[in-house]
Amino acid sequence: MIGEDPELEALRRSIPAFACIEGCHDCCGPVTASAQEMARLPFKPAPERDAALAAWSCPHLGPQGCQAYEERPLICRLFGTTPRLRCPNGCGPQRMIEETAENAVHAYLRRTRQVLV
Repeated sequence: MIGEDPELEALRRSIPAFACIEGCHDCCGPVTASAQEMARLPFKPAPERDAALAAWSCPHLGPQGCQAYEERPLICRLFGTTPRLRCPNGCGPQRMIEETAENAVHAYLRRTRQVLV
């Protein structure tokens, strides 16, 4: 991938995966992402982004859930994997994210310029 960021890739791998309830979007909403993460997401025109924000939603949220799930930003990946961001439906991985990995994700988010998705 063009402009691949090894640190971002390592952070993505450090977050445990789990199956969400199909079509669920209870944890979706406006989020921020780094420029590297934004480059991975499908382009959404300003009117779509503005409408999503006005609805307190995400422009990548469709009727069946996240339309960019495989490329979702780090903050979206954290939902349900840490006691700080529990899934409202009780879903989650068998083991929560390691504290050092979660701290590394938050450090990356603080250190990189974040923009509204």
